[in-house]
Amino acid sequence: MQTRTLGRTGPAVSALGLGLMGMSDLYGPADEAESVATVHAALDAGVTLLDTGDFYGMGHNELLLREALRGRNRDKAVISVKFGALRGPDGAWLGYDSRPEAIRTFLAYSLRRLGTDHIDVYRPARLDPAVPIEEQVGALADLVQAGYIRHIGLSEVGAETLRRAAAVHPISDLQIEYSLLSRGIEAEILPAARELGIGVTAYGVLSRGLLSGHWTPSRELSAGDFRGHSPRFQGENLDRNLALTDALGKLAAAKGVTTAQLAIAWVAAQGEDIVPLVGARTRARLAESLGAGELELTATDLADIDAAIPPGAAAGDRYAAAQLDHLDSEK
Repeated sequence: MQTRTLGRTGPAVSALGLGLMGMSDLYGPADEAESVATVHAALDAGVTLLDTGDFYGMGHNELLLREALRGRNRDKAVISVKFGALRGPDGAWLGYDSRPEAIRTFLAYSLRRLGTDHIDVYRPARLDPAVPIEEQVGALADLVQAGYIRHIGLSEVGAETLRRAAAVHPISDLQIEYSLLSRGIEAEILPAARELGIGVTAYGVLSRGLLSGHWTPSRELSAGDFRGHSPRFQGENLDRNLALTDALGKLAAAKGVTTAQLAIAWVAAQGEDIVPLVGARTRARLAESLGAGELELTATDLADIDAAIPPGAAAGDRYAAAQLDHLDSEK
C-alpha cells in the first residue's frame, strides 16, 4: 500500500483509508463479525488510517474498533476520531458541542472506549457556531501538548474557518465530502487547504453508494438508513444520478475495472494531498475498493471522466435542507 502525508504537519498514512461509520450507524444493519473481519483485512492489506466518530452508534463504533485492534500493534494504526455531535437515546441529532470542557469530556470517553492512551487525529465533527473556532482549536492544542492527541483535524468547514483555525495551531487535514458528484470544495476550500498546507481526507467518494455501480432504482432501504431521506436518492434525482453512474460504468468497463474503482481512483488522482476514505462494510467491498489503489489514470482518462460526469451534474443536494444548517463548508 502506498502512503501519503496528511498536510505539511500530519502523519503518514495509507493512500486509502477505511471509514467505519456504516459498521455501526446510518446505513442500516451491519454484521459485527464481518465488520471486525473487514478491519482486519484492511490492516493486513496495509491500510493504516481508520476513521470513526464517538457518535457513530453512540459509542458502538469505537468499541468495535477496539475489538478489531485487539492483539494488533496499536502504533501501526492511525486512528481519526470525530467528536461533538449530540444525539438522543432514539438516535436523534441534537446539535453540536465544542466547548473546551465538552471536548475534554468527549476525549476521555473515547480514550476509554478505544482502549488507547492517545488519538492520532482528533477533530470536531461539525462547526459549533456558539464557540469560536479559535477557542476550539486552542483547547485541542492543549490536549496535543498534554499528549492525549497527536494532531488536530477539522471536518466540513469553509475556507475562512480553515484560515482562522490554522492561525492558532497547525491543522493536519480537513475531512470533507469529495466525489465526482460532490465537487464543491474545488472553488475555494481545496485551494485554501493547499495554501495552508492542510491535507484532505475525502469521505463519500462513492457518493454513499450512488457511484458504486451496485445501486438499483428498486433497492429498498431499511428504516435506519438515512439515504431514504437524502435528496439525491429521491425520484427523478435518483434516476438522473444513476444515469451519470452508468456513463462512468462504461468508461470503467473499457479499462477493465469496476465503476467503484474508477470513482475512487478519480478522487485519489486529484492530488497527493488527498486521501480517499472508503466506507466498505464487508471484505468483498473492501477488496474491490483497494483495487482502486492500483489504478493510474491518464490525462485522457480524467478528461473522459469529466465529460461523463461534469462538475455540478449531480441532481439534488447532498443533505436534506435541515442538515445543511450545520455545514460551514456550504456557506
